[in-house]
Amino acid sequence: MSQTAIIGAGVMGETLLSGLIRAGRPAAELLVGEKRPERAAELIDRYGVRVVDNLEAARAADTVALVVKPQDMGAVLAEIAGVLRPGQLLVSLAAGITTAFIEEHVPTGVAVVRVMPNTPALVDAGMAAISPGSHCDDEHLDVAESLLSATGKVLRVPEHQMDAVTAISGSGPAYVFYVVESMIEAGVHLGLPRAISTELVVQTLVGSGKMLAETGTHPTVLREQVTSPAGTTAAALRELEVHSVRAAFLAAMEAARDRSQELAGS
Repeated sequence: MSQTAIIGAGVMGETLLSGLIRAGRPAAELLVGEKRPERAAELIDRYGVRVVDNLEAARAADTVALVVKPQDMGAVLAEIAGVLRPGQLLVSLAAGITTAFIEEHVPTGVAVVRVMPNTPALVDAGMAAISPGSHCDDEHLDVAESLLSATGKVLRVPEHQMDAVTAISGSGPAYVFYVVESMIEAGVHLGLPRAISTELVVQTLVGSGKMLAETGTHPTVLREQVTSPAGTTAAALRELEVHSVRAAFLAAMEAARDRSQELAGS
């Protein structure tokens, strides 16, 4: 029986675990590496999985998902490296951590896949990008893709594009929530009750996203369909252009990319 271990049972680790269970992966094929007894008890009760220490998880599994903070990756690799073996697959979900960094800290021949997930994975609507390391073949990528597809869509990208992916989809939900938050506050400022403003904005976001996903129409075309000459939307969009919102988004994503590069070098 092929086993998959998840080391790191925070929000994203549990998201991956619950997604795999919902996708039909038997609990008997899953292991979780978790040191905190109270957290281990929660996961056992909630999912029926076996919870062990990181060493046992890494030793027993064919595929090990490392769902840890970037600053903790070095310590976790040092802890488990002694039990890893050639042909085993490590799937890293740590932002900014390169496959080369991981390969330097594990035995030669261990396959590494780098992943940039995002938080909509919590509702099975995630967007994950995956990149292979130097000892990774198509079979390893297939395994990683199968793992991540339990919580949403998966794209394969060259690793040199990962910092840009981090800036766009990894951090992207925060930008969307920021815009939603701003629109809700604007609605309140314009005299709407907060609950009504919130419902209007959230459903507008959901509907707009569905239009983009299901029609395949370019966003510029969809925007133009809403924008009547000299109308209300045109007046609003003019203000966004005056305040350089498009340029601000570009600058923000460049900053996120640069920070991702810094994390890789730290």
